[in-house]
Amino acid sequence: MSGGAGKQTGTPAVAGRFTAPTGRRAAAAPALCAALALALALLPAAVAGAATRADDGPRTLQLSRKEAGKGGSITVTGRGWRPKALLTLLICGQNMIGGTNSCANGDGRAVTTDAHGAFRRSLPVAEPPKPCPCVVHVATVTGEPAAADAAFKVAGHPVAPLPDERAGGRLTVLAPPRLTGSSGLLTWFGAPPQRELTVTVGNLGSAPAKDPVFTVGTSHGVLAPEWAEQQWRGTVPAGKKAEVRLPVELAAGAHGDYLVSLKYGDKVLVEQPWGVGRPWGVTLFWVLLCLVIPMAVFRIGMAIVDRARPRRTAGTAATRGTTPAGGSAALPWFTPDTAPSTTTSTERPTSKGSA
Repeated sequence: MSGGAGKQTGTPAVAGRFTAPTGRRAAAAPALCAALALALALLPAAVAGAATRADDGPRTLQLSRKEAGKGGSITVTGRGWRPKALLTLLICGQNMIGGTNSCANGDGRAVTTDAHGAFRRSLPVAEPPKPCPCVVHVATVTGEPAAADAAFKVAGHPVAPLPDERAGGRLTVLAPPRLTGSSGLLTWFGAPPQRELTVTVGNLGSAPAKDPVFTVGTSHGVLAPEWAEQQWRGTVPAGKKAEVRLPVELAAGAHGDYLVSLKYGDKVLVEQPWGVGRPWGVTLFWVLLCLVIPMAVFRIGMAIVDRARPRRTAGTAATRGTTPAGGSAALPWFTPDTAPSTTTSTERPTSKGSA
């Protein structure tokens, strides 16, 4: 009986080992499930936060060397840029105050950032057209404008004091220009052709550009452009972009191929061709004028000849035997024949043998 009782008491103990955990494990299981659920809930937010920090973090530039001579090369490393963005790398003089005109554009390089907004690119050292202090300038080509500079010294390149930076920021064009508008009926008859030049500009400077003054020029063929200043009413904040619209007008009767240029300061921002049609209304006017004037002169001349021609009097017509019974002069070819007829006679012919 004792052995049977031992078997009976042992069996529930073995069964209880597999059906229910101990007290410590029972307390740890709910905590582990809660921690796992919390981690799964916070994982998307952590990934999104990391991506946001990668996109919105400060843009940094690092150079492998701070000084190098012409013919050498440096390695430019950047972080915090927009993922998959196309960038340009340039060596510029005068801290790029004059825009890309002060950069060695022919020796620049392009690079595309990776999925985390980082890049690494080798850049040949070239002497910019302006004296130092020089910088390595990196800027986006498409999308939202972004730029950064890193100080760099080109060994052997002249150094000069920096000029005063133009007040109102540093503007550059971000999109191809457009000429909007159309010609009306008056333009077909020689009125001045008019269009509106639309450009998207971005402010790469550190100060806002308020009411910037642009210079618009138009040229025809090999002739030099004619420039005129135009002030755009508005403000372009630092690091932002804006759409600028400026009117463009040509001379009356202009036609052919023209080139519209836009300058900001001493820098030419855009050049846009403009094909102007011929004012055919003017040509039609001159053709009609050439036909109407001869006809009018002819009619005036005929009227003068008709008035200056001598008139025939009644006495003159009577002496010529051409005055009809009504007393009015008749044309010569309508005058009745007064000569005796040789074919007609009022006498009857005599018969043969009659007295």
